[in-house]
Order: sequence, then structure tokens, then C-alpha cells
Amino acid sequence: VEKNLKLEEKITMLQQQNEELRARIEQNTVITRQLSEENANLQEYVEKEVEEKKKLSRTNEELLWKLQEGDAVTPVKLPPAPSTPFYRCSSGNSSPAKVRTLRR
Repeated sequence: VEKNLKLEEKITMLQQQNEELRARIEQNTVITRQLSEENANLQEYVEKEVEEKKKLSRTNEELLWKLQEGDAVTPVKLPPAPSTPFYRCSSGNSSPAKVRTLRR
């Protein structure tokens, strides 16, 4: 009888542990699903950011190329820098000549 009581107590204790472990597994499953969704959302966000960065980089390269080629679609008017000298044509024309500068 004593042995049966001890075994029943042990069974009850093991059933409680089993229920606690199942509850923990369920909690971990819920957390894992949430983290997986968050991870998928973050990966999607990163992919969008990478694509946007590539797009901006291509646009930047295109604009730099257009500036270098002097073929910009819309001209950009920059105020003359105080240290930038104007060169006059030797033909007597008083308009400034177009001078190409090199990058350093």
C-alpha cells in the first residue's frame, strides 16, 4: 500500500511536470512563431532598403555621368564661387567662356 501511495505521488508529480513542460513548449512555439514573423518582416524591410540603396546609387551614377558629359536634362544653376575666375573670349566677346574643370 505504501509503495502504491509513493508511486501515485510520483505519477502525480510527473504528470504536473509533464503539463508544465507542455505549457513551456507551447509558449516557446508561440514565441518562435512571433520571432519568425518578425524576422521575415525585417528581412523584407532590409531587402527593400537594399533595393532603394541600389536605385539611389544608380541614380547617383547616372547624374554624375550626365554632369561629366555635360548632358544634364535640367541644367543646374550654381552661384559662382568668389574664388572662381571667369575667362573671357579673346574675340572681344564680353560673355564668359565655358571652361571645363578637372577633379582633383
